[in-house]
Amino acid sequence: MITTIVVIFLIVYLGMILGGLPFLQLDRTGVALLGAIALIGVGALSLEEAVAAVHLPTVILLFSFMVVSAQMRLGGFYDWVTHKLAGLALGPAGLLGVLVVVVAALSAVFSNDIVCLAVAPVLIEACQKRRLAPTPYLLALACSANIGSAATLIGNPQNMLIGQTQGLSFDGYFLDAILPVSVGLLACWGLITWQTRGRWTDGAALIPPDTLHEARTEAIAFDAWQTGKGLAVAGALLVAFLVAPWPREHMALIGAGLLLMSRKLHSRKMLGLVDWELLILFMSLFVVNHALQRTGVTAHAIAFLAAAGVHLDQLGSLFGVTFLLSNIVSNVPAVMLLLPLTHHPMAGTLLALVSTLAGNLLIVGSIANIIVVDAAARRHIDIDWRGYARVGVPVTVATLAIAGVYLALRLHLGAG
Repeated sequence: MITTIVVIFLIVYLGMILGGLPFLQLDRTGVALLGAIALIGVGALSLEEAVAAVHLPTVILLFSFMVVSAQMRLGGFYDWVTHKLAGLALGPAGLLGVLVVVVAALSAVFSNDIVCLAVAPVLIEACQKRRLAPTPYLLALACSANIGSAATLIGNPQNMLIGQTQGLSFDGYFLDAILPVSVGLLACWGLITWQTRGRWTDGAALIPPDTLHEARTEAIAFDAWQTGKGLAVAGALLVAFLVAPWPREHMALIGAGLLLMSRKLHSRKMLGLVDWELLILFMSLFVVNHALQRTGVTAHAIAFLAAAGVHLDQLGSLFGVTFLLSNIVSNVPAVMLLLPLTHHPMAGTLLALVSTLAGNLLIVGSIANIIVVDAAARRHIDIDWRGYARVGVPVTVATLAIAGVYLALRLHLGAG
C-alpha cells in the first residue's frame, strides 16, 4: 500500500510540474482530483479520512473572498479603476508607477488572480488609446499583482493557507511583509522602466484595430451601489480581522452571504465567477499530501535531506527549497508540501513571502502570469517565455534578495 500511495503521489506532482499528464485531457486540477479519487479507490484512505484531511477553514476563506471579488467585478470596479488610472496626465514611466501601486494594493485585498483577470483587457485598451506599447504594462500588471498579494494573508491562496494553518496574526504578518513588499514594488517599477527606456511606444501600432472593440465588449459598466457594497464588506472584514476575536473564515463567510443577498446581481452570476477548479485543487491536494504523510515517507525524506546538509528547520534551507519547489510544482502545491515541516516562528512569514515572490520568475510560476499572457494573446500581443523572463527573472531575483535581507535582519534583531 505504501508503494501505491507513493506512486500516486509522484504521478500527481508530475502533473503539477507538467500542468497535466501526457495523452490525457487533464489540467493540474484534474490530475489532483484523480489522485485523490485513486487513493480512496485503493483503500489508502476512507472517505471519512479524506474529508477530514481537507482544511475546511482555508477552503471557506478562499471561497468567501472569491465571492467578494465577484461582487467587485460585477460592479464594474476593476474596469472603472483601470480607466481612471489610464486617464491620468502622467508620462509613461509615471503611469507605470501608479499602475504598480494600484494593482498591488488591489491584489493585497481582492486576490492577484482576480485583479489580473479583470484589469488586463481594460489595460490593453488604455495602452492603445494612449499609443503606448502594452507589453511593459502587462508585465508590470503580473509582477506587481504577485508582489502586492504577498502583503497580506488574503492576497493569494497560498497565503490564506499559511495564515489559517499556522495561526498567523493578520496585522502581525502585514507589519512583517509590508516593508519588503514596498521595496520590492519599487524595484519592480525601476527594472521595467530601465528595460523599457526610450521604447515606450514600440509595438503600439502593431495592435490590430479591432482590439479596442474587443476590449470594450468585455467592459462592465460601473455600478456605484454594487461597488460600494463590495468595498463596505471588504473594509469591514479587514477591520474585523484586526480586532475581532472570531475565526477569520466565519467572518468572511458571513460577508460573502451578505453579498449573495442581492436584488440585482443574481447568485448564478456571483457563483459563476468563483474559481471552483482552484477550490477542488486545494481539497484534492490536501487528501494526496495527507496520505503520503501517513506512510512515513515524508519523515524519511526529511532525514535524508538533513544528512545531505539541508535542514528544513533552518530558515536558509527553507528559503532555498521554497523557491525551487515553487517554480517546479507551482506555489500552492509547494506550500502544501512544506507546511508540515515549518516549525520556526518566522517560517510562516518566510514561506508566504518566498513562495509568492518566486512566482514571478517564469510564466508558469503563477496563475496571475498565465492570465495576463493569455489575455494578451487573445488580442494578438505575443509575450513568449523569453520576453517574460527578461522581466520576471530580474524582478524575482531583486525581490527575493530584498526579502532575504529583511528576514535575516528581522531574525538577527529578534535574536538580539
